[in-house]
Amino acid sequence: MMPNIDPKVLKSMMDRMGIKSSEIEAEQVIIKCKDMSIVIDNPNVMSINAQGTTTFQISGSISEKPNALPEISKDDIDFVASQTGINDQEKIRSAIEDADGDLATAIMKLKNSK
Repeated sequence: MMPNIDPKVLKSMMDRMGIKSSEIEAEQVIIKCKDMSIVIDNPNVMSINAQGTTTFQISGSISEKPNALPEISKDDIDFVASQTGINDQEKIRSAIEDADGDLATAIMKLKNSK
């Protein structure tokens, strides 16, 4: 942060300015993007609250992993079709993919799009 400043003094200064910080004991942090996930192992996570806004500072071992498409079975498609009354299998498959394999979310999306 700031060179040559005792961490206790810095924390005291931040408290006087209304900035609260706390360490969060996390084992792993995952940031999910549309086409990949950023995985941070053994993270150091700080929560900083200033003027009603909470921000997080994260550091650790970073790796990137592509997001795998969910496996969609015929039973899943048949179930969603029975719940929505839609017979277009490609439309159902697309809704399930958009919902990351969550059938309930796919059903709700399809029912709302009627």
